[in-house]
Amino acid sequence: MSDILLTHSNHLFYDRKQVQKMQPYPPLQTQLAAAVLREAGLDVALFDSTLNAPEEGFEAALQRHSPRLVVVCEDDFNFLTKMCLLRNRELAFWMAAAARDRGIRCAVHGSDAADHLQAFLDAGFDYVLIGEVETTLLELAHGARAEQIAGLAYSGAGGRARFTPPRPSRKNLDELPMPAWDMIDADQYRAAWIEAHGYFSLNLVSSRGCPYRCNWCAKPVHGSNYRVRSAQLVAEEMLAVKQMHQPDHLWFADDIFALSAKWTTEFAAAVERLDVRTSFKMQSRCDLMTRDTADALSRAGCSEVWMGAESGSQGVLDSMDKGIRVEQTYAARENLRRCGVRACFFLQFGYPGETWQDIQATIRMVRDLRPDDIGVSVSYPLPRTKFYENVAGQLGVKANWSDSADVSMMFQGAYSTEFYRALADALHMEVRERPSASVLDRAWQKVRELERYSGRACEVSA
Repeated sequence: MSDILLTHSNHLFYDRKQVQKMQPYPPLQTQLAAAVLREAGLDVALFDSTLNAPEEGFEAALQRHSPRLVVVCEDDFNFLTKMCLLRNRELAFWMAAAARDRGIRCAVHGSDAADHLQAFLDAGFDYVLIGEVETTLLELAHGARAEQIAGLAYSGAGGRARFTPPRPSRKNLDELPMPAWDMIDADQYRAAWIEAHGYFSLNLVSSRGCPYRCNWCAKPVHGSNYRVRSAQLVAEEMLAVKQMHQPDHLWFADDIFALSAKWTTEFAAAVERLDVRTSFKMQSRCDLMTRDTADALSRAGCSEVWMGAESGSQGVLDSMDKGIRVEQTYAARENLRRCGVRACFFLQFGYPGETWQDIQATIRMVRDLRPDDIGVSVSYPLPRTKFYENVAGQLGVKANWSDSADVSMMFQGAYSTEFYRALADALHMEVRERPSASVLDRAWQKVRELERYSGRACEVSA
């Protein structure tokens, strides 16, 4: 019997795009919550649904552990969690019902629950943990009264949500223990990676939050503040994970890695002192990829940087409040190339006001810079963003993608969903596959046809 059963609702095999990619990572925030509870002397179990049959596995975990509290604690560091996908929500609701059928109290934490907390309470959750989860969960697990716990929502009279005062963000991340890596079946992840890619990757995180204010970016958990762990501790965790699970590669899942040039230099030095240099990928911004930062990242083992380039049109970037210049994307590409680091771009189409000329500017930028990889999406309105407020009146019944491959236009954009999907396919083909001219021309021909169907003149050449 356990005090707490932790789980999450991100099952890889419910997402066709993630099945194709086959890059599964353990639920880092769930593991960290487990470590905090265990450090406080609580008996904790964890059911990881990433690669395991979620319904069958969760039922078995309930039977085996008989917990007094179930917590669906989503991984705040996984971009799929932040997308608030409908399939994940459905699984979370099912978990709440399964726990309630056994008379077990249940709580939930994550971006989607914070955005739609009344729906989660109506689905059977007793509590929604809002903001950073560790201290709120610890107080709940120790039996404190709900109204005395900051950062909590729970059902009041008539089933209406009641809220306690918000919980301040943790100032010192170095106080947190290392995630509970022993509670994850690393061999299962290793087998999936080796079969699909020939190497094994695990995830780490060095910071929380993002101080930038792109107006389409939702931040329901960490807000717009940014805190980072000491460079020495991050390097020490790299060493511990390497010794425990022997990954060949790491992913730093921070929203912004290497925000400070000084911290990045300290990190490279710590990695060298501990002799733990490991190939890793991370996410950052084009304007942060200066020559000195790119050099320090390379020294630390960075092999791949993903940057939110978004658009090759300065007008679109300004509309997004992105805070970068197109020429900074060009400079970042060159600085990373000099250091032998792969430069990869996130591109976003369909933002309100984007014209065909703006789309052409993005295509030109991709062809000029030849990034090592790209990720293409359309603008996706999430609650509590300026972008969402601007298009809220255009949203229909469907307000979330079902999975990460959905890529549906959720509002009235300049072009159809089919057009943007064809555009994404053609760009991916051009960057990733480099097919014959005839194959590529057919892909762009489809874009042209969809553009003409929309009643606009379109000139794209392969």
